[in-house]
Amino acid sequence: MPFAICNEIYQGWPLAKACAHAARTGYQGIELAPFTLAPRITNLSQTDLRHLRAEVDSSGLQVVGLHWLLAHTEGFHVTHPDPAIRQATRDYLLALVDACAELGGRILVFGSPRQRSLLPGVARDQALRWAREVFLPVAARAEARGSTLCIEPLAPAETDFLNTAAEARDFAASIGSPALQIMLDVKAMSSEAIPIPDIIRQSAGRFRHFHANDANLKGPGFGNVDFRPIAAALREVRYTGWVSVEVFQFEEGPEAIAERSLAYLRQTFSP
Repeated sequence: MPFAICNEIYQGWPLAKACAHAARTGYQGIELAPFTLAPRITNLSQTDLRHLRAEVDSSGLQVVGLHWLLAHTEGFHVTHPDPAIRQATRDYLLALVDACAELGGRILVFGSPRQRSLLPGVARDQALRWAREVFLPVAARAEARGSTLCIEPLAPAETDFLNTAAEARDFAASIGSPALQIMLDVKAMSSEAIPIPDIIRQSAGRFRHFHANDANLKGPGFGNVDFRPIAAALREVRYTGWVSVEVFQFEEGPEAIAERSLAYLRQTFSP
């Protein structure tokens, strides 16, 4: 399992500088948040995207893909009752799939709790139908571009739509595309009643990406979550995808977060 890090950890750093540090630290990949590249991904031309890819390539890292897809944007929502807003969301997700391919990435993580939560008067069954309408063409585009869109289950504190891995698996199955799967995140799984290793086992063959962090919103090894049984479960289900460090509290600074997280992962993932 190769290790990657999410670039927003390097708050305000130019991409080339962030990649250089991540590569020196020992990461193999970088996962990109679109808002760190431009206010909207559609602001970037193909030439811009190829330049960014070249910066990553020159560091020796791989672009894992994109996450925080709708963060810091306005006017997008996958379960909105207004069809024009859902269409705009679909079109923007299609653009993100294309940009991810130009950057050399293969994974897109859809978390975006604010842009999927149920709005007043919207029933869950209706929201599921609207979300399927949005994601069906996006999954088709991802399949054509050799990418996978991964639905991220998130805790009830963040959203009221697709909270558990089981709900996310059912939703992904309803799309019926190999290019739409789920991903697992340690912070989010910590909110479930089921132990994290059991969620991993239940999701075997259905998740295509993995975020390493702690329930305290910091990096792996910065809190009380023991990654040894998590690593053992990932090996048990023969997961070979990326394990990507994603954090939400940055007070230790990017260097310490990156270096301590990777040291802990190497320690706990060693057979």
